[in-house]
Amino acid sequence: MPLAKLPIPDLFAWMNKTERTFALGLEAERRAGRIVVWRFEAITLKLAFDTRYTPDFYVLYPSGNVVLYETKGFMRDDANVKIKVAARQFPEFCFVLVQKGVHMEVRP
Repeated sequence: MPLAKLPIPDLFAWMNKTERTFALGLEAERRAGRIVVWRFEAITLKLAFDTRYTPDFYVLYPSGNVVLYETKGFMRDDANVKIKVAARQFPEFCFVLVQKGVHMEVRP
């Protein structure tokens, strides 16, 4: 198939409405130069045997800081525990919970 005929991939196809809204904001920030790159569900952290946590968004800032964002319409107990455990075990990352436009840093 010629390159001109290839379909453009939908970067937001696998996201729910909350994630898609947040991703559109991240893309605007990237285009403005305020972030270097963002990725959706790009990394998985091993918390314990057979227990893993995949944050919704990986964001690299020009300062070199990496922030892992979790977007939730509502928070279940298991997700709440996982993000707190991840923040304790991986202090090299900043974890931020985003709920209905409110950003809250998660601290161990």
